Amino acid sequence: MSSVRRAIVLLSGGLDSATTLAMARADGFACYALSFQYGQRHAVELAAAARVAKVLGAAEHRTITIDLAAFGGSALTDHTIAVPEAPSSGIPITYVPARNTIFLAYALGWGEVIGARDLFVGVNAVDYSGYPDCRPEFIEAFERLANLATKAGVEGDGFRIHAPLIELTKADIVRKGMAAGIDYSMTVSCYQPDEGGRACGRCDSCRLRRVGFEQAGVADPTRYQ
Repeated sequence: MSSVRRAIVLLSGGLDSATTLAMARADGFACYALSFQYGQRHAVELAAAARVAKVLGAAEHRTITIDLAAFGGSALTDHTIAVPEAPSSGIPITYVPARNTIFLAYALGWGEVIGARDLFVGVNAVDYSGYPDCRPEFIEAFERLANLATKAGVEGDGFRIHAPLIELTKADIVRKGMAAGIDYSMTVSCYQPDEGGRACGRCDSCRLRRVGFEQAGVADPTRYQ
C-alpha cells in the first residue's frame, strides 16, 4: 500500500459533508469519497457530491446504489410521506432508519480493502434534527464495532471514526468551510430540491442551513426556488 494516509469520507453533497471532506484533506489524507443513491427523494444531491469531490480534490469518488426505499419509513425515502416544513418534537419523520450505520458499514468495507483506516462522517449533534445516529455515543460504538468485526481490527491495524463537526454549531461549520475556501453554492442540503437543485427554503435542513449562514455573518449562497 502507498505510504500516503488514506481516508474514506462519506459525501452526501451537502454543506456538512463538503466541510468534512475539506477538513480531512487539510489533515493530509488522500480522500476516497463515498456517496449513496439509496432511494432518496433528493437524489439531485448526488450531482452536488460529484462537484464537491472534484473541486475539493478527492482521490476517488464512488457512488453506491442501495435500496432503502424498499423499507420506507421516512419522508426521504417514501414519497407518500410529506417532508415536514415546520419544526417538530422528537425524532422527525425525515430520519432514515439505520442510514448512518449502513453507510459507515460500506465505508468500513472499502477502507479495509484499500488500506484506509480512517473514516470521516459529517454528523453533528448540536444543530441537527434529532437523529440518533448523529450522536457521539453512536460514533464511539461504531468504532468499537469496526475493530471487532474486521480482519484489520483483529490484527491490530485498527480503524478510527472521525466526526470533526459533531460538537460544532452550524455557524461554526460555515465559518470553517469559508476559511477553507469552500464555495457552498455547489452544495445541496435541501430535502426536497427541484430538478435543478434549487432548495425549497422550508424544510428542516434548509432552516438549519439558513440560520447557520445568518449566525456566521456570511451571505447565504443557496439557490432557492
